[in-house]
Amino acid sequence: MSTAQPVLEIRDLSLEFPVFGGAVRALGGVGLRVMPGEIVGVVGESGSGKSVTAMAALRLLPPGGYRVTGGTLRLCGEDVLAAPEARMRQWRGRRAAMIFQEPMTALNPTRRIGDQLTAVLRAHHRLDRREALLRAGALLRDMMIPDPDRTLRAYPFELSGGMRQRVMIAMAFSCDPALLIADEPTTALDVTVQRQVLQLLRHRARQRGAAILFITHDMAVVSQFCDRVYVMYAGTVVEQGPTGRVLNAPRHPYTRGLLDGLPERAEPGADLAAIPGRVPDMRRPPQGCVFFDRCAFADEACRRPPELRSVADGVPERRVACWHPLAPGPAAGDMR
Repeated sequence: MSTAQPVLEIRDLSLEFPVFGGAVRALGGVGLRVMPGEIVGVVGESGSGKSVTAMAALRLLPPGGYRVTGGTLRLCGEDVLAAPEARMRQWRGRRAAMIFQEPMTALNPTRRIGDQLTAVLRAHHRLDRREALLRAGALLRDMMIPDPDRTLRAYPFELSGGMRQRVMIAMAFSCDPALLIADEPTTALDVTVQRQVLQLLRHRARQRGAAILFITHDMAVVSQFCDRVYVMYAGTVVEQGPTGRVLNAPRHPYTRGLLDGLPERAEPGADLAAIPGRVPDMRRPPQGCVFFDRCAFADEACRRPPELRSVADGVPERRVACWHPLAPGPAAGDMR
C-alpha cells in the first residue's frame, strides 16, 4: 500500500440538516480517501449522500444550514472542518476545485467567459489582466476548444453544453489543484460528447498529477473511468473496492440491485429490473442496516448496524457493510 498522504481523507463523517421538528441525517459515518493521481468514483441513487459528501469536502454547504455531528475531513493533510473561512477560500481552487453538473447554472450568464476565467486566475495568482487572458486562452486550448479567442469573448449561452463543460474543466485546472471534485459533470451531455469530456478530463488530470473524486449515478461511466469506487446508500458507504471487483462481483445486495437495473442487462422487450421499496425516511433513520426494508436477504441479524469490513477475496481495499455478503461469483455481464 502506498505511504503517500491522501489528497482527501474522510473518516466517520456524520452530518445532518436541521428541519422543523428534528433533523435529516444526510451522512452517517462516511469514510473515504483519495490518493494522489487516483480517480475515485462515488455512486448511488439520488439522495444517497454523494453530492453532500462532495460539497462537505470543500465546505460549500450553506453556512448554518447543516451540522457536523462527528468525524473528520482532511484536505492535503489539513483539517477542513476547523479551518477559518478565509483559509478555505485560499484552498478552493488551489488545493481542490469543483466541476458542477450543469455549467449553465455554475457559470455567470451575464459575464463573458474570459472575464470569468481571468477572475479566477487573478484571485489565486499575481497576474495583470493581459497575463491572465493569455493564461486563460492557453487553458482553453488545452481543453481542445477550437477557437479560444472567440470563446473568451462569448457569453455562456452562446456555447454548446459540451463547450461550457470544457470551460468549467479549464477553470477547475486553472490553479493546478491536487484534487478535482466532479459532481455528475456529464449528465446533461449526449453519449458522444460525454465520452470526449471524460477522456479529456482523465488525460489532463494524469498530465498534471491531479486526483479526481467523481460523483455519479451512472455505473457504466464508473466502469470506464474510475480506479476505485465507493457505493453509497442512505448516507452511508455500503461497499468499496477496485472498480472491476465491485462491478463484476458485487458483494452487497444494493450494489447487485443497481447493476441488475442497467439497460444492457435486460432482455429485449423486457422491463428493467428495479430495487423494490423506497429509501428510508432519514428524519427517522433505521437503527440497523439502512437497506433492511428493501433487501431480500434481511433477517433478525440485520436489525443491528453492520460495519464496513474486509471480505476475503485477497484485496485489502475490498469492503462491504452487510451481515450476509453475496457470494464472490461474477455478476451477469462484464463491466470492464
